Amino acid sequence: MTSDYSVRQVGAANTLDYRLFIEKDGKVVSPFHDIPLYADEGQGILNMIVEVPRWTNAKMEICKEEAFNPILQDTKKGKLRYVRNCFPHHGYIWNYGAFPQTWEDPNHKHPDTNANGDNDPLDVCEIGEAVGYTGQVKQVKVLGIMALLDEGETDWKVIVVDVNDQLASRLNDIEDVERHLPGFIRATNEWFRVYKIPDNKPENVFAFSGEAKPKKYATEIIFECHKAWKKLIKGEAQPGEISLANSTVQDSKGFTSDQSQLPKANPLPAAPIDPSISKSFFISSAQS
Repeated sequence: MTSDYSVRQVGAANTLDYRLFIEKDGKVVSPFHDIPLYADEGQGILNMIVEVPRWTNAKMEICKEEAFNPILQDTKKGKLRYVRNCFPHHGYIWNYGAFPQTWEDPNHKHPDTNANGDNDPLDVCEIGEAVGYTGQVKQVKVLGIMALLDEGETDWKVIVVDVNDQLASRLNDIEDVERHLPGFIRATNEWFRVYKIPDNKPENVFAFSGEAKPKKYATEIIFECHKAWKKLIKGEAQPGEISLANSTVQDSKGFTSDQSQLPKANPLPAAPIDPSISKSFFISSAQS
């Protein structure tokens, strides 16, 4: 399943021009709209798109606004964004990415969090041993979910494991993570709480007092966000600035077979990263 997809690189990593398009059979597909959510629905296996490989700092994300939603590095005030190292963590502590064909509806207030969705695909933290790569399509199974309240919006974080991981057969729900990877859920909570502090922002807060909810609850949230995406792609919800361009959802508003305007592959060597990105920050609240 993963081998069906490849990456089309345009430009050099660590620059504003860098883009990674996802391809299947030589055609660009949208990681937001074209890649199916389920790799094997009957077996509970889902596809996730890796945006940020574990241990890296560049804040890569699926671009909602550009046609076919390439992956690029997020910016703020025209500058590339990097996550800082909050000791003892280095970069992201999981393979971080998103579920395709999901959408956190900004017009829907979730009754359990009392906050609207953040207008993004569902975020995913893949906790398996292998380090992924940006643009990789992994097959995963769901273990649980946390609810970050990010600037007043519900920002779900689904915890999953690659089905090919050596621990996958023993990880079936959130309590199994603590049993086999003791401290990992607590570390995940801490990471999300403090990662913005080096940028002079306050600690993040969670719904449910930071508790990770089990697989059953996570599956319900995924279903809700998949249902919301279906309304979005069919034009039953206002997309705002979101590009609906896709090559497979034929009954959708954004279906097109014209890819003539998409850039050709033009991979360039990565640009150097400012050495200051490697600095570690010691956050006193991280010890609480």
